[in-house]
Amino acid sequence: MIYAMSDIHGCLGAFEYALSLVDFSGANKLVLLGDYVHGPDSYGVLNKIMKLQRKYGNDKVIALLGNHEDMVCDGRWPIGGTGDDAAYEEEDDRYLMWMQSLPRYYTEGNTIFVHAGIDEEAEDLWEWGTDDFTFTEKYPAQTGRFYSDIKIVAGHIGTAVISGDPRFHDIYFDGESHYYIDGTVLDSGVIPIIKVDTENNKYYRVTEMGAWLILPYDEDH
Repeated sequence: MIYAMSDIHGCLGAFEYALSLVDFSGANKLVLLGDYVHGPDSYGVLNKIMKLQRKYGNDKVIALLGNHEDMVCDGRWPIGGTGDDAAYEEEDDRYLMWMQSLPRYYTEGNTIFVHAGIDEEAEDLWEWGTDDFTFTEKYPAQTGRFYSDIKIVAGHIGTAVISGDPRFHDIYFDGESHYYIDGTVLDSGVIPIIKVDTENNKYYRVTEMGAWLILPYDEDH
C-alpha cells in the first residue's frame, strides 16, 4: 500500500494527525507530494519529515519537491519568512541541501505521484517530455483520460478550486485518470490521505473510521 498526502504548508498539528492514520508496517510506503513550508511551523514540518526518513529510510518515506520548495531553493522565498526581505535562519543550509535533493515525481505500479502534474501530451514518454516547471507548477489542473490505464495523484491546486465548491476540501477524483489531494490545509485544517493498492489498482480515502473507495466527484456529489 502507498499512502500519500500533499501541501502540508507548515501545519504540523494537522500533519501529525494525518501521520497517525498511516500504516508503516511491512512494505507500505508514504509519499509526500511537496509544499511542506510557508505556514505556521515550516521548520517543525521539515524536521518531522527528515526524522521519518531517518527512522524508516528514504525508500519508504518518499518526499517530493513542490513549488514552494522550488521557491526556497531559488532564493525567492525564505523557509520561515513572509517575503523576500525576511532573513534566513542560521541552519537553513541543511534544509536547502535536503530540498535540492528531492525528486520531482515517483512511480509505483500504474500510479504517478507528482506535486502539480506532467505533460500528458507526451503520453508514455512523459518522464522525458515533462519539464521541471510542469512537475511542480502545472496550472490549471488537468482532468480526463491519460495514456493507457495510468493514474496521476497530485496536489498543488486545492480541490475546492478544482471542484468549484469552496466547502470541498477532500480528495477529488475526475472519474478517469486524476486524483487531486490538496485540501487547502491553511483554510480547512485538513490534510487528505489517499491510499493506493498498487496490486489491485484501487484508491482509497483514509479516515479515522477506516479506508473508503474513492468515487468520482460527480458521482459522489
